[in-house]
Amino acid sequence: MQRTLTRWTVGIALGGMAASALAQAEAPKYGGTLNVATASTAVTTLSWDLADWQATLQTRDTGQFYEQLFSVDLSKAKSRGGKYPFTISGWQPTDAMRGELAESWAWTTPLTLEVKLRKGVKFPAKTGVMAERELVAEDVVFHFNRMNASAKRTQNYYDHIDKVEAKDKQTVVFNFNKFIADWDYRFGNGFFSGIMPKEVVTAGPGNWKNANGTGPFMLTNVAQGNALTFSKNPIYWDKLTLAGKDYQLPFVDQVVHRVIKDESTQQAALRTGKLDILSSISWEAARELKKTSPQLKWNRWLTPAATRVALRMDNKPFNDLRVRRALNLAVNKQEIVDKFYGGDAELFTFPMHPDYIGYHQPLKEQPASVQELFKFDPAKAKKLLAEAGYPNGLAFKVQVCTCSPEQMELMPLVAAYLEGVGVKMEIVPMEYGAHLSAMTSHTNGAGYVTAIPDVNPTTSLRINFGKGQVYNAPMADDPKFDAAVAEANSERDETKRQQMLRGLTSQALDQASAIWLPAAYRYTAWWPWVKNYGGEMYVGAGRFAPIHAQLWIDQDLKKKMGN
Repeated sequence: MQRTLTRWTVGIALGGMAASALAQAEAPKYGGTLNVATASTAVTTLSWDLADWQATLQTRDTGQFYEQLFSVDLSKAKSRGGKYPFTISGWQPTDAMRGELAESWAWTTPLTLEVKLRKGVKFPAKTGVMAERELVAEDVVFHFNRMNASAKRTQNYYDHIDKVEAKDKQTVVFNFNKFIADWDYRFGNGFFSGIMPKEVVTAGPGNWKNANGTGPFMLTNVAQGNALTFSKNPIYWDKLTLAGKDYQLPFVDQVVHRVIKDESTQQAALRTGKLDILSSISWEAARELKKTSPQLKWNRWLTPAATRVALRMDNKPFNDLRVRRALNLAVNKQEIVDKFYGGDAELFTFPMHPDYIGYHQPLKEQPASVQELFKFDPAKAKKLLAEAGYPNGLAFKVQVCTCSPEQMELMPLVAAYLEGVGVKMEIVPMEYGAHLSAMTSHTNGAGYVTAIPDVNPTTSLRINFGKGQVYNAPMADDPKFDAAVAEANSERDETKRQQMLRGLTSQALDQASAIWLPAAYRYTAWWPWVKNYGGEMYVGAGRFAPIHAQLWIDQDLKKKMGN
């Protein structure tokens, strides 16, 4: 029996993080403030309560102090001699998996996972909330049960688990009723995996002043619409090993997330040194910044959040496949790549990102009917519309978030293409909160512009096309498809799973539930005084606290450069 279980054993977590090729012989320096504009810098967190299931943006901020069972080994980043860019939120390659709160984990039976927690990990004291104390297995159990009982939880998210229990003070046991391939994402390193202690819940989990976790930083100030300030956790557990010496993390005293809605203002803040890192920059701005600020360091990455116009398939006119295909054929997508993005984009990246090796199937290898959706053929578009009963065209409204300048600029171009085949698309701008609420409550309009990331290979099809799923803006409803996705996700053999998901991806695309649009390359820029950093953005679903914990600010160099 033990030999049979060996293939299911996941591994043992690393200790202190391995030495970085980036750091070379340079000794780390403590102190200073890291000012960063994140990839979602234009908007602020809507809720501090993890049980509100707010996903990406919430995890960006709560991930600085609420840690998870798993993370990634940053020594495997490309900038440090590894093979992963770590620029995709939610994608955690198996061979880069690292324990965060978990010290080790193993399958003791095919459906029983035991997780050993690190010893000595502590919650810091928080006046009026809790005394300093050690993280224990009961904290994980409490958090899981609370998330699972939330009325706002994602449908079927934990249906694969019968029970979570504390075997002893340091051991958590997850009892499965079925195997799913993304088990580690669901409760270990996903958007809803942060461990919030019960004392915070008692004090009031929605109040940021009560927030308190085991992470490298503590939330110490929220200036709504301006900045979020995170201060160094003085009792943080992790270390970084450089040249054989262990250094206590984090290095910086503070991390400040700047909230800057206007892109030109973001770039000005970077140019003047008010920002140390600007995480997401358009190709146009990057070309200009390279001229005006040649000392900046750069990383180029392909966004996992391809823009698309979701078309509600549960009502006319988009319940007709011919109409949906017509709208795709009416838009010159290659021209958008060439002219709108200046060639700095890829035509085909969703719902399986090209970085998902083994899961992504290039457009040229897709069925002809899928390839057709990316070709410009207005004559056929008109023919399909006439066959569907719309010889004189049709009209519909599309909701777009004002938080995305790129989408606000792109939609008039899409509208112009559609007008060429007699389709009038009225653009309805919406603020972030209202826009998100429309989708999550399934009250979004006939057209809805979304760029929800594909997240990871085993999750993308479920969350974007599964019946009742929060991010299923087109209202896709195909029980056979959903069952096939579930079957693929229950396949233990990754090679077989990849083949199954490639086929299902083609099926989803062929339904044209959205106007599929290109995905842009984006750029990250930072000043040379930011050390031990290579443009990495995420260690999992929306989180980057471990990245910020490992970098330091060279204050002397910063002064020499006039900042």
